[in-house]
Amino acid sequence: MGEESEITEPVPVVENVARPAPPPAPVPVNHRATLALLIALAGLVLGTIALWRAITVERGQGEAQAALRSEVSARIEELARGGEQRKHDVDALRTRIADADGINKSVREELLALGERSRHLEDAVANLAEQRLTGRDALALNEAEFLLQLAQERLQLFNDAQAALAAYRLADSALASAEDPVFAGVRQTIGAEMQALQASKPLETHATLAALERIRTDLAKLPGKPERSAADAQPASRLAALLQQFVRVSTDKGELPGSRNPELTRSLASIDLHAAEAALLARDPAAYASALTRTRAALAGSFDEADPAVKGALAELDRLASAPLAPAMPELGSALRELRNLRATRALSQPRAAAHASDGAGT
Repeated sequence: MGEESEITEPVPVVENVARPAPPPAPVPVNHRATLALLIALAGLVLGTIALWRAITVERGQGEAQAALRSEVSARIEELARGGEQRKHDVDALRTRIADADGINKSVREELLALGERSRHLEDAVANLAEQRLTGRDALALNEAEFLLQLAQERLQLFNDAQAALAAYRLADSALASAEDPVFAGVRQTIGAEMQALQASKPLETHATLAALERIRTDLAKLPGKPERSAADAQPASRLAALLQQFVRVSTDKGELPGSRNPELTRSLASIDLHAAEAALLARDPAAYASALTRTRAALAGSFDEADPAVKGALAELDRLASAPLAPAMPELGSALRELRNLRATRALSQPRAAAHASDGAGT
């Protein structure tokens, strides 16, 4: 970079004057010139060293800068390649997102179409179920209404509470088979009327008929009264004994017909028991009580009351006579009226439902 300076010694100027040559004298030593020469040489050496070092440093810096440039260039190229790759990836991602959007759109449209089809299918199934339930519920409601009306008429005409209870139970089971929850209130009303019927404590028809039949069957086994002894037949005085030799007076006042003939008593008692059964079926309390009273009097007058069989028959007759044949019955009909009102309301609401269903199918 720098130029090397040459150090020249000063040359004395010789004047071109023609003088005679002096005699040679000894040359004096110039210490200042020597010192200056040494300083100049040292400066030259130092400058050379400095120049060399500067050149070396500049060359190292150049190499470092070249290496840095190459490294930066490599990094820039790598970043450029990475940017291109990212650009390709972003383009591919955008393409995938666009494809996914298209697929989602088609899937959404298919889901909407599927939901519409499902709604139509549910409407069709609901219509079919409504038709099926309507037919079955109609049969159940017809049966329940008929049974409730039958129970009411049976109680009013014959005071037959047991038959009314049985009809109410059948009506409740018929309503239980209906799947419409609106009839749950009618079932509660039926339960209340059933409790009222049971609280009246009606006479069990079948059990009473079985008891009367059992008494009639046991009539043939009942022993008659023992014969009166001769001591009982003797008169109380001698005058009565004397008169009885010529005249005997007897009376049957207070005795029932056939009391002296056990077989006839059995036949009459059997007839009275049949009359009691007929009065029980006809729900005639007066005839029923009268037949039982006649039967008890016949048994007590013609058979041995000390016998266990006779005692059991008399006790059974007393129990049957004490039980009310037709007690005060509750007033029925609330459940029947409620059922008819609900059926009328349901019949009025069905055309509207059918109209709405047809409108929905049309749309």
